[in-house]
Amino acid sequence: MATATAQGTTYHNFIDGSWIPSVSGDVFENRNPANTDDLIGVFQKSTRQDVQHAIDAARRAYEHWRLVPAPRRAEILFRAAQIMADRKVALARDMTREMGKILDETGGDVQEAIDMTFFMAGEGRRQYGQTVPSELRDKFAMSVRQPLGVCAIITPWNFPMAIPSWKIIPALVCGNTVVFKPATLTPLSALNFVKILEEAGVPPGVVNLVTGGGGEVGNAMLVSDEVKVVSFTGSTDVGRTVSEQAAPSFKKVHLEMGGKNVIMVMDDANVELAVDGCLWGGFGTTGQRCTAASRVVVHEKVYAAFVNQFVARAKALRVGDGLDPKSQMGPSVSQGQLDTVTKYVAIGKKEGAKLACGGEPLREGAYAKGFFHQPTIFTDVAPTMRVAQEEIFGPVVSVMPCRSFDEAIAIGNNVPYGLSASIYTQDINKAFAAMRDLYTGIFYVNAPTIGAEVHLPFGGTKATGNGHREAGTAALDVFSEWKSIYIDFSGRLQRAQIDTADL
Repeated sequence: MATATAQGTTYHNFIDGSWIPSVSGDVFENRNPANTDDLIGVFQKSTRQDVQHAIDAARRAYEHWRLVPAPRRAEILFRAAQIMADRKVALARDMTREMGKILDETGGDVQEAIDMTFFMAGEGRRQYGQTVPSELRDKFAMSVRQPLGVCAIITPWNFPMAIPSWKIIPALVCGNTVVFKPATLTPLSALNFVKILEEAGVPPGVVNLVTGGGGEVGNAMLVSDEVKVVSFTGSTDVGRTVSEQAAPSFKKVHLEMGGKNVIMVMDDANVELAVDGCLWGGFGTTGQRCTAASRVVVHEKVYAAFVNQFVARAKALRVGDGLDPKSQMGPSVSQGQLDTVTKYVAIGKKEGAKLACGGEPLREGAYAKGFFHQPTIFTDVAPTMRVAQEEIFGPVVSVMPCRSFDEAIAIGNNVPYGLSASIYTQDINKAFAAMRDLYTGIFYVNAPTIGAEVHLPFGGTKATGNGHREAGTAALDVFSEWKSIYIDFSGRLQRAQIDTADL
C-alpha cells in the first residue's frame, strides 16, 4: 500500500487487488493546508494506461461480482462499516491533516461514511421490485433490478470519505464494480476508505483506486466504452464537461454540482436560533460545502438585530489548525481556493456591498504556513451582485434585506442553482408555503442548509444536478437498471392488448 522513505511515505494505486505504482513513475505531494511544512504523503500521478488497467480489472471482476447474491455482498459492506467505526478517530485525524476542517467535522464526515455503509448494506436484502397481475390469463409479471457494469467514481476534496461512500457503496451492493478517482487534494482519505473495503473482503478488481489529475485520469474514465456509469461530484463547469465527454457512448451520468443556498429569516423568527444556524451554515467547513448557506435573506423588521448578532458572532469565531480542539474554523483547502475567496471579496467591495467583518487572509504567526481567511460577511447586498449569485466555496456570506415573505422566496429562487434552502419562522403556513415554493432538492425549517441524513435523497435542481439523487434508496436507481419480466404458462400464444376478450 505504501513505502516509507526519508522523503515521506509514498502511497500506491489499488488495481486488481494489488497496491502498485503508476506506470509513469511520477508522483505528487499531499500537504497539510494548515501547515504546508507537514508532508502527509506522496501519491501516484497516474496515466491513461493505469486507468485502462483498472477498467480492465473491474470489467473482469464484474463477471463474478454480479453473480454474488446481494445479501452476501452486503455482509462484506457491514464488515467495512464496522471497521470504519472502530477507526473513526484515526480516520478523522488523517482527514483533518489533508483537508483542514476541524476534528468535529472530520469525525462527522467519517460517521456519514459509516452510516451510509450500514444503510446501503441493508439494501442487500431490500432491492425490491414489483409483482403485478397480468392482463392475460396464466401469465406472471414482475420487475427486478440489474447491475450495469463498471462505474467511474469521481469525487471532490471537501467530504473525502462521505461522498465516496454515497457512490461506491450503492454501486457495490447493486453488483457493479468500481474505478475510483479521488480529488488530488485528499487522496489519503480515499485510500483509507478503499483499504478498509479490501480488509472487509471485497474481491480483487471489484474496487480500484487510481490517483491523479482530472485531465489525465478523469478524462480516460469518461471516454472508455467499458465504463457504463459515471458518478461525479464537483463544480458545475467540470460537470458540464463530464456530461459532454460521456454522451457519445450513452453512459448513465450522475452529476452533483454547485450550490448558492439561502437561509430566509422572517420577522417572526427566533433570531438567536437563526444566527446559530447561519454561523454553522456559512462557516462550517470554512464555507467549503455545496450546501453552505452563502446567502441570508432577512426581513427588514429584524434585519438590524440579526446583522448585529451575526457579525459579532462571526468575529468571535476561532480560526486555526483543525487539529487544535479550540479551533472553530479551519483553513481553505489550498492556495488556489484561498485566492478564489480573496478574489470574490474584492468583487463584493467593488460591487458596493458593505463589508461588515473579515475580508482578509490571515498570514501572520500561527497562520503563516497555512491558507487561512477571516470569516467574512457582506451586508446590504443586492440579490443580483456576483457575491450573491456565484458559488465562492469559502467563508463569505452575503446578507440581503427583504420586505416580505414573497420577496424572500423570489430572492431565494433567483440563482442558477437549486440545492438547498432554509426558512426560520414560527408561522406554520409560511413554512409549508416555502417548502412548496423554493425550487430546491433539499429544504429545512428552523435549521441551516447543511446536515443531510443518509436515508433521504440528496441532490438538487437546475445547475446543481441532472435529475439523479444520492443517498437513500434513490441511489439504487443510479447504479441499477430495471428489467421487466413476463412468464407465460398458458401453453399458447397470447398477444398483449389484443387477446383480452377472454374473461
